[in-house]
Parts: sequence; C-alpha cells; structure tokens
Amino acid sequence: MTKLPEYIAVEGPIGVGKTTLAQRLSKDFGASLLLEQPEENPFLERFYENPRQAALPTQLSFLMSRIRQMQELRQNDLFTMTRIADFLLEKDRLFAEVTLDDDEFTLYEQVYAQLTLEAPRPDLVIYLQAPVEVLLNRIKQRSRKYERLIDPAYVSRLCARYADFFYHYTTAPLLIVNASEIDIVHNERDYEALVEEIRMSPSGRRFFNPLPFSMQS
Repeated sequence: MTKLPEYIAVEGPIGVGKTTLAQRLSKDFGASLLLEQPEENPFLERFYENPRQAALPTQLSFLMSRIRQMQELRQNDLFTMTRIADFLLEKDRLFAEVTLDDDEFTLYEQVYAQLTLEAPRPDLVIYLQAPVEVLLNRIKQRSRKYERLIDPAYVSRLCARYADFFYHYTTAPLLIVNASEIDIVHNERDYEALVEEIRMSPSGRRFFNPLPFSMQS
C-alpha cells in the first residue's frame, strides 16, 4: 500500500466514527495509534447526568490527558513512522466553549495557558461530519453506559462549534468528509474510496462527499 501522511489527526463530533477510522488505518498501515479513551475520564458519566455540575472537572481531566499524550507524541517523534490520532489538542478548547460557563471558562483558559505545549503539526487532518440525527442514532447503537443520558441539544451545539472551528482552520492540510452515508466498517469499497483520498498528497482544503457504494448501480 502507498504510504500515508506521517501524522494524521482524525476529528469530528461524538458518534461520527473518528476512533473507528483511526483504528482501522492504524491496523491496515502498521501505524502507531493515539486515542482519547474517554472511558478513562472519571467525571464523564457525571457530566452526562448533570452537565452543569460536572463540566469543569470533566474538561480539565480531558485537558490533562490530551496534554500528556501530546508530550508522549513529541518525545517519540523521531522513533516512529506513521502516527494516527483520533483528536487534535486544539479541540479541547472547543469543548470548553460549549460546556463551561463564563467564570469556569476564564479559569480553564488560565490553566490551558499554563499547561499547553506546542503540539506537533499534523500532516493531514481528517474532519468527519454528519447530521445530528445520524450521530444520535450511532451513539444509541453503540450502547456505551456513560453516553446513555447524552443530551441531543448538547450534540447539536457541539456540531455547530465543530463546523465553525474547521471553517476557520488553516493550521494543517484538511480533508472534510461527509460521513453520514458511507460505512467504513461493513462496506469495503466505501473504506477503500476514503483511503484513496487520504493517500493523496496533503495540501490546502479538500472535500470528500461520496455516494455510498451500496447506493450506486
């Protein structure tokens, strides 16, 4: 197989399939894998049960975890080939803007400024997007205990913030993928078509908006 870009970050709102894509690319191309592992955040279930009460500790826990992973990525930079992550460090602030009130966000920014490092720049960012109703259905299907009380309004706000973030994103080459119809788990041709886009020389901003092969005749 043709070599992938050396550092790929897969991003998108909850339920869109970023971890699934990152894991499959890592397996198929022998790349090192960096995952968020939200199940390790001890505050996340409490956040979904009571967002107002648990937002700040949940966000700070994610921030500390993401910074630690970026530090490990920088330290291992010279010793690995292709690396694939299912997050960008910059998206931590995106979530903070959605979940925190003004006073909490002020405190969060002070902590963020003290702790954040210059994260490695991806060679390609893949932004997966899908409508809110598609995301909610996928979240329901995967039946994770800590997501059982997720608020659809929260998912909607998150999607809007993601769209705005990537509308202005210029830090790295960006591939925007309509992930609402294609099935990279059960349809091999959908997956192969996406991989072909990923293997193209990264540059600027590109869009991948395919019909699923299962709908083509």
